[in-house]
Amino acid sequence: MEFDPLLECLAFLTRHYGKPYSNDSLRAGLPLEEGLFNADLFIRSANRAGLASKVHKRELVDISPLVTPVVLFLKKRKACVLLDIDHEEGHARVVLPETGDGVKRISLEDLADHYSGYAIYIREKHRYDKRSPTTLDVKSRHWFWGTILGSWRIYRDVLLASLMINLFVVASPLFVMNVYDRVVPNQAFDTLWVLAVGAIIVFSFDFVLKMIRSYFIDLAGKKSDILLSSRIMERVLGLSMSARPASVGSFAKNLQDFESIREFITSSTVTALVDLPFTFIILMVIFMLGGPLAFIPLFCMFLIGVYSFAIQGPLRRSVEKTLRSNSQKSATLIESLTGMEALKIAQAESDIQYKWEKSVGHIATWSIRTKMLSSSASTISAYVQQMCNIGLVATGVFLISEGDLSMGGLIATVMLAGRCLAPMAQVAGLATRYNQAKSALDGLNQVMEMPIERHEDRDYVNRPELKGAIEFDQVDFTYPEQEIQALRGISLNFKAGEKVAIIGRIGSGKTTIEKLILGLYEPENGAVRIDGIDLRQLNPSDLRSSIGCVSQDITLFYGTIKENITLGASFIDDEALLKAAEIAGVTEFANKHPNGMDMMVGERGQNLSGGQRQSIALARALLMDPPILVLDEPSSSMDNTTEQRMKEQLKTRCKDKTIVLVTHKASMLDMVDRLVVVDNGKVVADGPKEQVHAALKQGKLKIE
Repeated sequence: MEFDPLLECLAFLTRHYGKPYSNDSLRAGLPLEEGLFNADLFIRSANRAGLASKVHKRELVDISPLVTPVVLFLKKRKACVLLDIDHEEGHARVVLPETGDGVKRISLEDLADHYSGYAIYIREKHRYDKRSPTTLDVKSRHWFWGTILGSWRIYRDVLLASLMINLFVVASPLFVMNVYDRVVPNQAFDTLWVLAVGAIIVFSFDFVLKMIRSYFIDLAGKKSDILLSSRIMERVLGLSMSARPASVGSFAKNLQDFESIREFITSSTVTALVDLPFTFIILMVIFMLGGPLAFIPLFCMFLIGVYSFAIQGPLRRSVEKTLRSNSQKSATLIESLTGMEALKIAQAESDIQYKWEKSVGHIATWSIRTKMLSSSASTISAYVQQMCNIGLVATGVFLISEGDLSMGGLIATVMLAGRCLAPMAQVAGLATRYNQAKSALDGLNQVMEMPIERHEDRDYVNRPELKGAIEFDQVDFTYPEQEIQALRGISLNFKAGEKVAIIGRIGSGKTTIEKLILGLYEPENGAVRIDGIDLRQLNPSDLRSSIGCVSQDITLFYGTIKENITLGASFIDDEALLKAAEIAGVTEFANKHPNGMDMMVGERGQNLSGGQRQSIALARALLMDPPILVLDEPSSSMDNTTEQRMKEQLKTRCKDKTIVLVTHKASMLDMVDRLVVVDNGKVVADGPKEQVHAALKQGKLKIE
């Protein structure tokens, strides 16, 4: 594994502040580039560890001893922790991660030669305990709106640019008005050129400001998009298995609907919404030019607003029906593609086709209604704008005849009224996009409120290495949305290094025991302990880095054999990879292929046989040399020769490991010394293999 100086510095700081975290728990779930931390990932990981940090560019002489400890970026991609600095004596105390936790005294001259000029200031966050509950209704920062408000400076500049742009709007009508009222009657060509040059300058500034405003809106949208997308995905990957969605396709569609939010915050929508408040400035100019004519566009704006508000209810229902139907269609598609082979074997294509066409027809019906409502808003807005022009011209003629308005003033008023109604018309036409974005946001709010397995308010016990003793103490467990208990009063105790097999009929609870050992679920009652520590006190990353697992349902991902074996451990060296592959029997078929370990397995491992997929899964479980192995039917798809070879390898190379084997095959019991019989969620027999075997053969065990 490649040495990561920033990760080691952060691990040291967690120990320094009395809340130690292991390297595995600090980097768990982070998008590591080449398997190493960078400054941004350091900050994200430190935040999860209860530490606040920020990168600063500082000269060594500007770092005060009051802000230590500080992480210093050194040259050649190295780092160290500055514990203390004495500018008067010219020395500093540092911890170099390469040498462990030992403190080294170094001169500031030597340190300056290696210092890159950047440092991470870090401090411990204050945490309140249960003795100091909140008394006021202080809401935490919302995951979406809080991120948007993080770009408030950019939106402030957008508002200032919009103010100037809307002030420049009056330039064109005023230019036309003065040409008609002063230049044309008096043949004042010098005035014409002065007005023209002034208008050109204003329009040039208007062009530049519009370009800058568009850039700022896109910049803020892109920034928010990256932060929000990362946060959503991090939340999804951190979900507790108890909150696992019933339909993967429907859940994926809800996540894809984030696209509608992205479009809403980065499109012309923002421009229209920003321009809307400034229409009152234009109305004031119309009032100054045409007096009572200003009430005509004001009334038209009111009409457009009333109609837009009136269609919101039907439009919201229509959009909601469309989105739900799309989710159902997506669920059908994903399920069909995943189970294509089973569909063909069962000749169930017609059933799926019926569901598909029913969903498509439902979507088409509600989509037409949505488009009709949306287009009606745009059509009504255009109609009202035309009526506004007619009203302005007709009323303006009477005002001109009475000498209260000039010809140029009427033309300027009509031009300004069109500009005044334009944002209102845009907002009315964007009602569909708004409802889609709102529905998507509501769906994502539900996702962000789902329970996660790493609780932020829980202080985990730092146990990066486990010995392998496993204990179940009166454990009851029921799967989410199920009525029947999967486990009832289970009590087991496996010593470190013990080899145990769990047998029983289908649905008896064997696989459930495996999932509880891995911490995928928490028991309803009782406790599961590893080395005497309740699993709820262990960080899931520390727990699973000490357990190698071959699950009943093998999942491989698109990529090579090597990529699937090193899944989650891409930093591993080739020696450990080849060792695990040899024990699991992967080398037997990989060596025969021209590409070897770079052989593509296809999605879900469809290019491989069932036995080959199991071999890769076993190699993945053995890769990090964990002290505990949990094997659920590891050889169900293997032939006898491959199975025998695998058993011999495991017996030879896993003598000191705790092995929990779930199997229906009697041949696999050669690996174990102890048998546990589970039936109907209860332990009905537990003891040496020979005694339990004999009891089963003699019918002494009562199995329902």
